[in-house]
Amino acid sequence: MTTQDLTTSEAAPSWGQRLKTLVISQEGILVVIMIVAVVGLSALSEPFRSISNFLNQGRMLTEVGLVALPMTFIIITGGIDLSVGSIFGLTAVVLGFAWKNLGLPLELAIVVALATATLAGLINGIIIVRFGVPPLIMTLATLALYRGLAEGIAQARSATGYPEWFYQLGQKDLFGVPTQLWLLLIAIIITGVILARTPFGRSLYAIGNNEVGARFSGIPVALYKMSIYAFSGFMAGLAGYIFVSRVSTTRSDMGTGLELDAIAAVVLGGTSIFGGSGSIAGTVLGFVLIQLLKNGMALTGVTTDSTIIVIGSVLIFAILVNNFIQRRTGRS
Repeated sequence: MTTQDLTTSEAAPSWGQRLKTLVISQEGILVVIMIVAVVGLSALSEPFRSISNFLNQGRMLTEVGLVALPMTFIIITGGIDLSVGSIFGLTAVVLGFAWKNLGLPLELAIVVALATATLAGLINGIIIVRFGVPPLIMTLATLALYRGLAEGIAQARSATGYPEWFYQLGQKDLFGVPTQLWLLLIAIIITGVILARTPFGRSLYAIGNNEVGARFSGIPVALYKMSIYAFSGFMAGLAGYIFVSRVSTTRSDMGTGLELDAIAAVVLGGTSIFGGSGSIAGTVLGFVLIQLLKNGMALTGVTTDSTIIVIGSVLIFAILVNNFIQRRTGRS
C-alpha cells in the first residue's frame, strides 16, 4: 500500500464509522425513540397504525411544522421568537376582518393577512437589530402586542362561511395526501437546502457561534437576522391561513401556545438554544415525534396531563443526550 493509499484511507471514514456517527447523533437518537414509540403505540392501539390516522396526523402537525422550520434558523443564530403564536392568531383575524368587514375579495384578504404577518416578523427583526433589544424580551413584548391587536380587531366575533375553494388547502387531499402536507414537504426541502447547502445557511451558523466575528468576516448580520424574523412571521401567517382553512372559522385566540410547541420541536431536534448548531432534519423529527406521542397516547386513553408529562420527559432526555454528544464531540 502506498503513502497516498494510506492518506486516502485515513481521510475517508469507513461505512462503519459513518454508521456509528449517525447512530450517536441527535437525529439518530430521535429515530430510535420514534421507532420504539411507533411500535409500542401500534401494539396498544389498532387505530394508531392505520394509514388514514398517519395521514390525518400529517394534516394536524402542518401548522407547528411550518412555524418550527424558520424557528430553527432563528435559534441557530442564538435568537428566539415567542411571538409566532400571536402572529398566527393575528393573521387569522386580519384575514376574516379584511374579507367580511372591509369587503375585500377573499384572495386579496389572504394576501393582506400574509403581508401583515410578514410585517409583524420584520418589526421584531428591525427592533432586535437596530436597537439591540434581546430577542427574548422583544418577542415576549410583541407576543402580548400582536395578541392584543388580534383581540381588538376581532371584538369577540368570528368569520365563517368561506367559499368551497378556500378549504382546498386545509381540508382537501391531493393524490390521496392532505394538501397542506405537500406544502410542508416543499417547505422542509427548501429550508433544508438553504440551511445546509447555501452561503446564507452557513452564515447563520457563523452568527450563532460568534456574531462579532461573523460581522468582521463581512457577513451582513443585520440583514440576515431581519430576514429570518420576517420569514418567521410569514410562515406563522401561512400556518394561520391553513388553520383557518382547516377549521372553517377565525378566533383571536388561535395559535395560543404554538410558540412553545415549535420551540420544543426545534430543541428536541438537537438545535442548541445557545446557537451555532442544529438542522432541519432534527427539527422535522422533533415535531413528528411530538405529534405521534400526542396522537398515540390519546388513542390509548392516556389523559392529557400524562401526555404532557411524557413529552416533557422525552424532551429532557433528548436534551441530556444532545449535551452528552456535544461534550463527546468537543473532546474528540
